[in-house]
Formats: sequence, C-alpha cells, structure tokens
Amino acid sequence: MEGTAAAPAAGTVLNALATGRGSAFAIDEYTTATVEVSTDDESVTGEVAGAPDADTRLVERCVEYVLDAHGGAVGTPPAVGGHVRTESEVPMASGLKSSSAAANATVMATLDALGATDRMTREDMARLGVMAARDAGVTITGAFDDASASMLGGVTVTDNDADDLLARDEVDWDVLVWTPPEQSFSADADVERCRQIAPMARLVEDLALDGAYERAMTVNGLAFCAALQFDTEPLVEGLRHVEGVSLSGTGPSFTAVGDRDALEQVREYWAERPGTTLLTTTQTEGTHTV
Repeated sequence: MEGTAAAPAAGTVLNALATGRGSAFAIDEYTTATVEVSTDDESVTGEVAGAPDADTRLVERCVEYVLDAHGGAVGTPPAVGGHVRTESEVPMASGLKSSSAAANATVMATLDALGATDRMTREDMARLGVMAARDAGVTITGAFDDASASMLGGVTVTDNDADDLLARDEVDWDVLVWTPPEQSFSADADVERCRQIAPMARLVEDLALDGAYERAMTVNGLAFCAALQFDTEPLVEGLRHVEGVSLSGTGPSFTAVGDRDALEQVREYWAERPGTTLLTTTQTEGTHTV
C-alpha cells in the first residue's frame, strides 16, 4: 500500500521567534513524499533522495503518528510500519520551510497509503506534522505558520504557541528567491536576541492581519536581519524595485514579491552574489496527493 503527496515550500512574512505569532506564504516549489505502509513489519524507516546521511527522524515520526491514529483504516490486520522516501526541490536549512514541507507531504502520503485522507482536516494534518517536528527537535516555535502555509496554500497568520490559524488569504505574487550556499538551521537561532525585537514583530503582525503583507514582510526582514546578524544589503537592493522583501525564516535565503519585471531587476543584483536565484510564483492549492 503506497501513497504520494507533494507539499510546497514557503517564504516568511513574520518570523514567529519573537512573539510566537508568525506568517508565511506558499511558493511553487515542492517536496514530495512517497510512503509504503506494511501490516507485518513494525519498523518505520526513511530516506532523502540524494542525501544518504540526512536526518530522517522528522518524517519517520510523521509516519508513526499517522499509523498510531489511523493504521486500522486498511482493515485487519492494521498497518503497523512503513518506509518514507522524500525528494525535494527545496534546499534544506535554507529558510524555505523544507522541514514543514517534508512533514506535510509525509503525513498526507501516509494517509493516502491508508486510504484515509478524509479522516483528518488539512489543518490537523499540519498540526500533526508540527507535533512530529517538535519531537524531532527541528523547530523552536513549532512552525505552525510555515506548516499551515504549506498545507493550505496562500498566506497564513498563526499563533504558534496554540497552533491556531488566525487568518488565511490567497495571494497571486511572483516571487524571487536568493539562496546563499551556506545553511542556517532554525533550531540553532538565537531566540533571546529575537525576543528583544518583539515590538517590531507585533507591528508586523498587525500589518499582516490588515492584509498589508508586503510591508509586513519588509519590516520583518529589517528587524530579523538585525537580530540574527544578517546583511541588510539584499533588502535594500530589493526595495529599489518592490515593496515586499525579507529574510526568509532564520535565513540564509531572502525572498522578494511583486511584479515579475521588477523582480527581474532585483534578480540582477542578487545574481551577483554567491548562491542561486529562482523566479517562481505563490501557490494557493497547498499540499496535495500525487
């Protein structure tokens, strides 16, 4: 019994490290998970395509949680184990929510393998992935903002302390992403420095809840570049042409949103830096079976 699902990456409107409130938007780049479940082998294993040494605890925990709750959906005997394989267009530890996308894809793929996708709401699928992420130690905030954007599509605003969805909106943006060659793991971020900019984070939250997402992400970018000690020059370069530009997550990627012609101009600046640039769009469908 096998299931497959694809989950989009996401960019940041508001980083939740300062106040526990966050906001993110889905982008048209994907992590795909294929899950095979077993009724006789209780082991749960995982692999990441092209990365044989990758940590697979998160996706394995996702499979385990789904099997614990819905393994009996296949009948008797119930499904008790499984194997998950993920493939991704999203670089790991880049600030583009690769962990949330992997968790979402794995949860939905496991449910798909069990024929049980109708047994959980999409919000609860995201919450289950967040619970697995906390168990695996790959998140500080719980990342329900990232998980909800990836699962539901569009842009979401969340209370990560309560795993509560405060708002969701559909946006139609072109998106430019610059990803430097280095990695930045969110679990290693200096949380105390981020909490010191809580007044700015609350301003960003207000802007996001008012639908001023582009201004919100720009204020977020300036504040969190300062807190996390990233260079603000990519923001300044972006603001020459667009209103929305930010550090994504805890970095190192930056995202800009706006008119495609304007983003092409920003891309000329960012392409001179080490790393890669990608011009894509927002995504409103969210995580889906394949």
